[in-house]
Amino acid sequence: MRFVDSVYMASEGVVIALDALRANKVRAALTIMGIAVGVFVVVAMAAATHGIKQSFRADVDAFGATSFQVRRRSIGLNSCDGSDDSCPERKNPAITQEEAQMIRRLPSVQAVTEIWNASASMRYKDRYLGSVGYDAYSADWIQTDVGDIDPGRNFSQKENENGEPVLIINDSLKAQLFGDSDPIGKPILVKDKQFTVIGVYHTKGGFLKTMDGRGPDKPRAIIPIVTAKRQLDIWRRGIVLMVKPRDGTVQDDVMDDVTASLRGRRGLHPGAPNNFFLITQERMMAVFDQLFGAIFMVGLALSAVGLMVGGVGVVAIMMISVTERTREIGVRKALGATKATILWQFLVEAATLTSIGAAIGLAIGSAIAWIVKATTPVPASVPIEAVFLALGGAVFTGVLFGMLPAVRAARLDPVEALRYE
Repeated sequence: MRFVDSVYMASEGVVIALDALRANKVRAALTIMGIAVGVFVVVAMAAATHGIKQSFRADVDAFGATSFQVRRRSIGLNSCDGSDDSCPERKNPAITQEEAQMIRRLPSVQAVTEIWNASASMRYKDRYLGSVGYDAYSADWIQTDVGDIDPGRNFSQKENENGEPVLIINDSLKAQLFGDSDPIGKPILVKDKQFTVIGVYHTKGGFLKTMDGRGPDKPRAIIPIVTAKRQLDIWRRGIVLMVKPRDGTVQDDVMDDVTASLRGRRGLHPGAPNNFFLITQERMMAVFDQLFGAIFMVGLALSAVGLMVGGVGVVAIMMISVTERTREIGVRKALGATKATILWQFLVEAATLTSIGAAIGLAIGSAIAWIVKATTPVPASVPIEAVFLALGGAVFTGVLFGMLPAVRAARLDPVEALRYE
């Protein structure tokens, strides 16, 4: 079959498929709906995952591309849990303030931030919030975060070491407790302990911060970590260090320095495993990819169900089409049409039906992605590979499920077909 003939047959198949849509509106609508749902799921999941990954990467990069964490335990979906015997990580000692100071003195390290997150009740006069998240940090936290303090200031290293009851609030907490009034110098009761506001922090929150409650839309405070240890009784075994290497240093070299220092301080013998973990930004992204890869696979499974429903509809509507056009097929064969010609025409019809459903699903998915991008911190967008995957999957579904009725049409005996009433 020549190329020109193939194009002509394809265009003819498209026209016939559109006629079938008008003639069998209900069956065609069910077919298109099944395909559209399947494609919509793929597109929506891909857009959300793509946007979340971009936002997650932005949050991770905010700490610095070469920064890394020092943790008591590892992270990830497969990290161990259970008793101390089945999970040796649970026996690891806590990261201490003295270890943070030791790492801070390393020549290759620019800053070390001690981190702990918790929540507490907060009150200002007659305004009360039952559970407000707060971050307990060391004084150099501003070097590993993105944002600014205005009005006010950050707490000093001396204030942190002395455990001074000061705190920094974000815009949302300011609005809920103080409205339009100036909060600087005013007292807030945190778990019935009095703290003085010294600054207002304007955060730049992406998906990661939004998910754990540190986005700009959630009320939150920042407290010196020594103050939190003394007055708020935080769980010290959960403290994490964020280490920022000096400019010009190599991350692996800095990690080796930190590892050697911690092993020496903890008295670990050569060959003994580390009882702490260093987590790089790449490791955090790998955990993200692992998590959302699993979610995306669930989305693909749901999409396959929708495509299956659409595929069954393709079989039904194409079988009816073959039956209704049996005499027409006989005439075309009598005039010289080959089996390949008939097969091609019916496959084009099936692919046209599923492509219409794919276009609808793609349009809805893209619209949802635009709404998410406009109304949330997640920059959701439809990656081009998702478009090709969705359209390709729809066409493949049409060809796969349209093959049975197409083969049946191609195998019709022209004489018997001409006799069909």
